[in-house]
Amino acid sequence: MGAVFCTIQSITMARPREFDLDQVLDSATRVFWARGYEHTSVDQLCDATGLGRSSLYGAFRHKRGLYVQALARYEEGSVARIRAALEGRPVREGLARFLAGLVDAIVAGPGRRGCFIGNCAAELARLDRVAASRVRRSLARIEAEFASALEAAQGRGEIAKRADVLALARFITAGIQGLRLVGKANPDRKALEDVAAVMLRALEN
Repeated sequence: MGAVFCTIQSITMARPREFDLDQVLDSATRVFWARGYEHTSVDQLCDATGLGRSSLYGAFRHKRGLYVQALARYEEGSVARIRAALEGRPVREGLARFLAGLVDAIVAGPGRRGCFIGNCAAELARLDRVAASRVRRSLARIEAEFASALEAAQGRGEIAKRADVLALARFITAGIQGLRLVGKANPDRKALEDVAAVMLRALEN
């Protein structure tokens, strides 16, 4: 009987998902990002993703599981966007392009949702250890991406040899979070560009 049960269980577990995981996570991210974790219902997630409750719970166990996976996917996208902005050009030029894109998005409207990672930190990280761990991991990866680009730029002579690359990467990561937070309340281009300009001056020799 036990062997039969194991065989049936293995067949069940091996059955492929009947949905595109990335599409589901992207749809869930948009809902969580717009409404926050607490104000997002399972019914709203089902409507957005096209999943029934049983499929959603079967794939993610609960709303929190879906939220954590959505954060992980957002993290991957954030790191990829930073890498694309910085690769193949001087680091100051790449960072300027990245910051200009953020400012444009905030002024246009979509960027006023803030950073999904930052929103999670504000809403859940203080009370939820899993969410806090996810936020720390995400910020650490973003920081590491900047640190890698800055270290390469230092080797090319673009920033001073005496510059503390890790401190700069942390400053830029924190500055981006601050820029996006300010943009939620005050989407004034001049104010946002002032913040970005000070961040860029930190790279000057």
